[in-house]
This record gives sequence, structure tokens and C-alpha cells, in this order.
Amino acid sequence: MFDNPAFDNHEGVHFFSDEPTGLRAVIAIHSTALGPSSGGTRMWDYPDSHSMVTDVLRLSQGMSYKNAMASIPHGGGKAVIWGNSKTDKTEALFRAFGRAVDSLQGRYWTAEDVGIDTADIEIAAQETRYAAGLTTGDAASGDPSPVTALGVFKGIQQTALRAFGSEDLNGKTIAVQGVGSVGGYACEHLAEAGANLVITDIDQDALAEIAKKTGARIVAPDDIYDVDADIFSPNALGAIINEDTLKRLKVRVIAGGANNQLVTPAMGEFVRRAGILYAPDYVINGGGIINVAAEISGEYSRAWVDQKLETLIETLGSVLDTALESGRPTNEVADEIARARIAAART
Repeated sequence: MFDNPAFDNHEGVHFFSDEPTGLRAVIAIHSTALGPSSGGTRMWDYPDSHSMVTDVLRLSQGMSYKNAMASIPHGGGKAVIWGNSKTDKTEALFRAFGRAVDSLQGRYWTAEDVGIDTADIEIAAQETRYAAGLTTGDAASGDPSPVTALGVFKGIQQTALRAFGSEDLNGKTIAVQGVGSVGGYACEHLAEAGANLVITDIDQDALAEIAKKTGARIVAPDDIYDVDADIFSPNALGAIINEDTLKRLKVRVIAGGANNQLVTPAMGEFVRRAGILYAPDYVINGGGIINVAAEISGEYSRAWVDQKLETLIETLGSVLDTALESGRPTNEVADEIARARIAAART
């Protein structure tokens, strides 16, 4: 555990197993310097436990940085459940997961992420009060994905402004990887802005639905890297920008909602050298956690969410400008700001 490169001095890594329900879960708390940790729960059929732990460690660190950049009073945490989200979900499993969350006594708040929907979190919430993204309750705001997607869309505009001289996306070709909750909503915004979409996903039904709504062209999952496009928007799983995929991209912008898009932080420099402007993932995709934070506060305000989202997009613009002016990778600039905010909170 401690020699895992993704460990990064996590405050706690908690393993949960419940034999009657089949629950196998890990909750990682990276930092509570800014407040109780918050971050969604991912359900994924991992190839092995090492992959599962590495994923949750990287995701929870990303949540610390994301929450810091979003200027919300929360630290970073994340949960993963090992299982097939299509076949392994049961009410008993999510009740067991809710009890696991509750055992941490408020040091971690959960919500939706990949493979998890509002109905799943509603079940978990029957066993813990430390759950958000709900449809019931005084401050309930539902699925945070639409807010994440709105932030991704606005972030793409800001990145395009610096790469092309205008935030106008009319006529721009955008290759979108992943059209699930966040990617699908983002596609609708992009299509309304006049962009030409090329999309891919492993979910054929989701692809067909988004193609019908937006007029997008569908390509096979591996072919998305070879599309002749202006912008590549990753909205599925992480670690998809590596040496091999970077060589295939023919774009000037990478901007999307997926977490941990770079296979390693060092890839940011290779992206910069390739002449591609990268919107750091945990900055551009922070809309959802802002929405969750509003719900956790107990007094949900969409006006507060919208104001925080605009501030976040301004922060993204500042990161991009600083990186361009200094000739540094955008992820390096963002990491520096996030770490400074967390360090300041500790003192």
C-alpha cells in the first residue's frame, strides 16, 4: 500500500467486505484539510485488487485538488465498489455500502460516479446520512451530472478561446469519448453551439440515443483517437492520454469530463510539446462536486452553484493563461495552485 506510487500520503484507506451481499469496496480519504472529504462512488469490474486500489487512490487525490480549485469547504475522498454495474447491483449490496460510509462518521460524503446512479445512492442513504446527489430531502438536487457537463462545455469554450482565438464552437469538429451521464449532456450543449460531433462509447444504446439527438457520427472506441478533429473531449475512464494515443491525436485541444486523463502527470509536458492545450481534468469537471457541496450544506441554492461554477471556469482560464505565458504544462500549474490551497488550509 505505502509503496504504491498513487498513495501520496493519504489520511486513510479503508477496505470493506460484506460476504452476505458480496460487497467489496474501498474508501480512500486523501485530505480533510479543507473540510470533510467528498467524492463520488465508482462501480467497476476491476481486473485485480491492485488496479482497484490504484484507481481509488488516484481518484481521491484528484478530488482533493478538484475541491480546492472549486473553492468549496471539502477535502478529497473517493469510493470504489468492485463489481459489474450491469449485473451485480442489489439493494442489499448498497445498504451494506451505506453502512460502510456511515462507519467513517462523516469524514467522507459519497455521491454518484461511473457505474452508479441516483437510485443506488438513494438505497445507500437509507443506512447513512453522509450521501448526496439525492432526489428526496429538503436540500436534494438529484444527479449532479448535468452540472458537471455544463462546466465541461463552458471549459471547452474557454480552452478554445485560447487555442483558436474564439470560444465560438460553430463548425468545430469535436471527438467525444464517452457519452454516458456527463458526456451525453455535454454533447447536447456542444451540438446546440453548432459543433460537429464524432462520438464513441462501449454502450451502443447510449451512442444511438446521442447520435439521434445531435446528428453525431459514431466511430469504434479505438478509432476515436484517429479522428481529424479540432478538440478531443474524453468523458469516460482515465489514463487514456499516453504516448501511443498522443501520437494519434490530430487536435489542438484536449478538454473533457473524465478523471485522471493523463496516464502520468509527466504526460502533461508531452501534450504541451505536441502543441495541444490541455484543460486539467479536475478543474474543468468540478461542476458536479460544487452541486453536491450545495446539497451537503443543507440549504441547496442553484444561484450559489451557478456562481461557483462561473468562478471555477475563471480559474480554469487563469490556469491556461499562466501555463501559456510561462511555457509550462497546464496540469503542473493547476497542481501547484491546488497544493498551495490545501497547504494553506492545514496551517
